Amino acid sequence: MENENNNKFMKKTAMVTGIPGGIGKATAERFLDAGYAVCGMGRRAEEDFGDASPLLSRPGFVYFRGDVASTEDRKAFLAEALKISGRIDVLVNVAGVAPNVRADLLEMTEESYDRVTDINTKATLFLTQAVANSMKENEPEAGTGIRGYICNTSSLSAYAVSVNRGEYCVSKAGVSMITALFAERLAEYGIPVNEVRPGIVATPMTAGVKEKYDRLIGGGLIPMGRWGQPEDIAAGIFALCSGALPYVTGQSLDVDGGFHIQKL
Repeated sequence: MENENNNKFMKKTAMVTGIPGGIGKATAERFLDAGYAVCGMGRRAEEDFGDASPLLSRPGFVYFRGDVASTEDRKAFLAEALKISGRIDVLVNVAGVAPNVRADLLEMTEESYDRVTDINTKATLFLTQAVANSMKENEPEAGTGIRGYICNTSSLSAYAVSVNRGEYCVSKAGVSMITALFAERLAEYGIPVNEVRPGIVATPMTAGVKEKYDRLIGGGLIPMGRWGQPEDIAAGIFALCSGALPYVTGQSLDVDGGFHIQKL
């Protein structure tokens, strides 16, 4: 049933990558719940969505199957999203991968580095570039001058080292710099660019190290004492892109249960 909150957003379009992964799915659902149309991008065939299959039948959701690391697929994704309302109001870069093998920094391969940074960093930069060039042509909102919002998904690994997955840390530190660069460049157009830094989140990416993190969280690694959930991250993303914070740009929001707090 429509409500006043939905009416506020019902003609807005959000692009979300990393569908149907945990954070991507939760983010798409958060925007759909608020009345946005969502064009989501992922590599999986629709028949392989598994528990995320209900997303495909949600009103307002359009799925584009493609590889975010592909220049042509990024162009086609933007073109597909523009068909919905003729403009893009929100871009959320979620898509990301971890190394296939956690290798010591002294053994890390160039192939692994290239794969991780191509998806996590290069694709984020150039999809943001393409969407920004579209967004800056949007009619600005009365009162705020906002033409659109961009949010990148970084990680605590942007600043916390893990020497057995150095390529991942480098890729996420790069996302933080991409955020700062575009925040500066797009400020004149009224396009805030921010990022969320998820902590330890229960997703397929962390399933293989669940026992390790259960032990660390039990030992006090996370002040709030629990795993993060994809919905926690989606809530942070939505807060940065919903219009509630139109004077905030270039910021990193740590959604990590307090992991980032330094203490003696």
